[in-house]
Amino acid sequence: MSTETQPDPVISIIIVSYNVRDLLENCLHSLDSALEGIPAEVFVVDNNSDDGTVDMVRQRFPSVLLIANDDNLGFARANNLALARAQGKYLLLLNPDTLVQEDTIATMLRFFRENEDVGMAGCKIIRPDGTFELACRRSFPSPWVSFTKLTGLSTLFPKSHVFARYNLTYLNEDETYEVDAISGSFMMLRRAVYDDIGGLDESYFMYGEDLDWCYRTQQSGWKLYYVHSTKIVHYGGESTKRSSIDATAEFYKAMQVFARKNLGLSPITSGIITAGIHVRQLLSRSRHYFARAWPLLADALTTIIAMIAAELLRFGGLFRFPDYAYPTVYIVVVAVMWTGLLIAGAYTRERFSVVRSALGVLLAFLILSSMTFFFKEWGFSRIVVLIAGALNLLLIPGRRVAGALLFPQQREHPVTGRRSLLVGLNDLTLDVLRRLKKLDAQTYNIVGLIDLSRKRIGDLVEGVPVIGSVQNIGKVIDENAVTDVIIGPDVLPYSEILGMISRTRGQRVHYRIVPRTMEFIVGKTSVDQLSSVPLLDLEYNLMRTSNRVLKRMLDITLSLPGILLIYPFVSLLADRRQPGPAARMIRKLPAVLRGRYSLVGYDAGHLEHLPDIYLGRPGLTGLAQLRDREHLTQDEILASTIQYVRNYSIFLDIEIIIRTIVFLALKRSRK
Repeated sequence: MSTETQPDPVISIIIVSYNVRDLLENCLHSLDSALEGIPAEVFVVDNNSDDGTVDMVRQRFPSVLLIANDDNLGFARANNLALARAQGKYLLLLNPDTLVQEDTIATMLRFFRENEDVGMAGCKIIRPDGTFELACRRSFPSPWVSFTKLTGLSTLFPKSHVFARYNLTYLNEDETYEVDAISGSFMMLRRAVYDDIGGLDESYFMYGEDLDWCYRTQQSGWKLYYVHSTKIVHYGGESTKRSSIDATAEFYKAMQVFARKNLGLSPITSGIITAGIHVRQLLSRSRHYFARAWPLLADALTTIIAMIAAELLRFGGLFRFPDYAYPTVYIVVVAVMWTGLLIAGAYTRERFSVVRSALGVLLAFLILSSMTFFFKEWGFSRIVVLIAGALNLLLIPGRRVAGALLFPQQREHPVTGRRSLLVGLNDLTLDVLRRLKKLDAQTYNIVGLIDLSRKRIGDLVEGVPVIGSVQNIGKVIDENAVTDVIIGPDVLPYSEILGMISRTRGQRVHYRIVPRTMEFIVGKTSVDQLSSVPLLDLEYNLMRTSNRVLKRMLDITLSLPGILLIYPFVSLLADRRQPGPAARMIRKLPAVLRGRYSLVGYDAGHLEHLPDIYLGRPGLTGLAQLRDREHLTQDEILASTIQYVRNYSIFLDIEIIIRTIVFLALKRSRK
């Protein structure tokens, strides 16, 4: 790969890298063989990786021309930096997560020399499992091509010349032919093309710039070809896996930029394509949300089935309730069942718990039974409620048992242990790892280690792989169905631990910490003593979905009567210029109903810097507000706020509201 004796390289190869050190090293080794006897220069443009990429290239590949950026400039800008310096007659943009076949460069050079009208070409690309990567030959996303892609027609009819034009799946992958576009993971072009059309469009960040470059090449009169006679392996998406970038959002954003810039569409057509892109993006995201909503939907369906069965058993047929009962009775029963299960914790990390789901069903049964006694018009359904309750007590926990058996990788306590991550690679954490591995196999299954940076991703430590960093732990949790995150001693400052918990609070994961001493955690915790490894529960009460729902219900229940009965009089009679504290609070009740404020919450007016943890909404009153705030330091206000978040319960809110009313009444009586 040396360029010292090759002042005029035949080919310049440009690789943009971001946190794929190991893959890049393999790619460069494969290029050593592919460039044997070919004058070449190789550029690596690193987009501020923190996994040791720069040091690796400098130490192991000294002949590589390294450009180390201080920021992540994106694919287009990074490539352009090297393109401006490249001297080769041919240029090749190559992804770092690829392996090049020994004959790839020679075969492609020969193809260009034999076809003078070809300006750009790509080779056959396969995935690590041997399957063909469709993106290595494409058509431009014209309105019709976009429509068939966005609607899924191209997938339904892969052999159709009409519907499958985007990925050209009707063409033989083992033939060479002209195409509209090739993949950015392997794009080879003549220098004359670059001199003609310039570099990549930097308005794209990480997708679409390759398609745009192909379009400009074709518009300038050059042909583009797919060449089947040589191939590379493309691992695909490794940089985005090791970052916090939303790849789906970036892809669809790029499609919008391309359509707006290049297709010369009418406003109507452009609007249709943009709408289609938004719909496809929504569908792509909806799969994730559906997976999270599935437990709710499954329990709703189970509850409805139980109600139908109970009606059949009670009356011997369907639609025997009074007409006014439909569909209200089913909506109310499902809502009460959700509430019971939510309060019992059956939708949190214990979503496979038979005990919690059974408790939720029993709680819902008690609520529904009470409703049939308080509301006489619903008295007809008491026996139905009893039968449905018994069926739900069997079916809802039973569904969770079935789910645990069918999908053992998703449950919290599988036979092989809780799927856990261990954060930190210091000596104390490695000692914890050894102890955990000696425990009963049904306790913890350490699926991987999390380092503070990406430098050791891919390494094996004590037989356990390093699979992520603190920065992308959310993705690692999702991709590995993790249920527990164990944070080693002296790994992170407490503030960073709380920030990490807050960033991933929407994910069903249980955080635990191993401190040097038990005094490290302040306040309520649960302790799991595991063979001299104390694991402290780090979940703050207000972060629980069930508690947030109950808090919101309390806000609505108390603010609505206040708005109807008190708010109009205060608005008319209170001093508008200098309202008292009670009047100021009452005037904010509509904001509580809208969800901008909570009756009890943090002190937005005096807390200057919000920590990176979930605090709920700003409150009309709270622990800090009940104290003499003018004489409190910021640390004291913050301590009161975190104390509230950690120890939250609906009863604490009620107590604070009562104390606030008493405090205001006493304050008024002293005047």
